[in-house]
Amino acid sequence: MTKTSYKTISANSKTVNKEWVLVDAANLPLGRTASIIATLLRGKHKTNFTPHVDCGDNVIVINTEKIELTGDKWSQKQYINHTGYPGGQRIITADKLHKKNNIRLVEKAVKGMLPKNKLGAELYRNLKVFPGSKHNHEAQKPKIIDINSRI
Repeated sequence: MTKTSYKTISANSKTVNKEWVLVDAANLPLGRTASIIATLLRGKHKTNFTPHVDCGDNVIVINTEKIELTGDKWSQKQYINHTGYPGGQRIITADKLHKKNNIRLVEKAVKGMLPKNKLGAELYRNLKVFPGSKHNHEAQKPKIIDINSRI
């Protein structure tokens, strides 16, 4: 009697095929765009996805100055951090953070959607964010991803 053998092939750091992709965030909602970017960074869109391996792509995000938030989130969404000292809680609204450093809006949204461990920190290093339409990764020949088709 012959027995059919099915083996699950797990990816590792040597067999992973990492690519460079470009995402244009102009006129797109922040949360939906960030969730797609997190999926690309994690590699969940690939057939050889392995949860404990960095098998995602390197993602370049441009035009973060034109990102959108729906409703009253510009004035109501708050980002809270703490200095570590008594009374050191700092609160900043999305509008003020966007004016101060619009890159941080996208970075914070994507980082919150990645795993909270060493793998998440490694995946976060694969994210490159730029406020305008110019970036310094032309040599990698990034593939342009149309986010509108995925939303």
